Amino acid sequence: MIISFVISALLGFGIGYLVFDVMTGDSGKEPQVAQTKTKDSDQATDEKKDSKEAAATTSSVSEDNILNKRGCLGCHSVEALNLKGGVTGPDLSKAFENVEGKHGKPIEEFLKEPTSAVMSGVIGGNPLTDDERQQVLDLLKQASEAK
Repeated sequence: MIISFVISALLGFGIGYLVFDVMTGDSGKEPQVAQTKTKDSDQATDEKKDSKEAAATTSSVSEDNILNKRGCLGCHSVEALNLKGGVTGPDLSKAFENVEGKHGKPIEEFLKEPTSAVMSGVIGGNPLTDDERQQVLDLLKQASEAK
């Protein structure tokens, strides 16, 4: 009995507060907007700082690289080139050297016809052009030499 009284009282006060707040129009959103704007501007400043740091550390690799354009960085990263990406797939820093041993064919062939089920689905549905494949190879070679 006491529990239902307490719950009813809390609900009544909560609903009353909301109704009173809406009817008087004094919802207190102005300070929240100011706080949100401050957070947004702080976040924008942090994002600018992060992008400047990334640009400084990846001067040899532009943000519009082929791995970013083709969505590879959604699953993979390339730590050797400071390209942060997803963690679902392996880091590609040594892929130029390791693909043949792992998948039984040179990386050039793997990018045309992958032997792994996941990559077969990814590349098979949206194959790389010869130019794109060469760009990927160039980046992965650069990564293997960097680390």
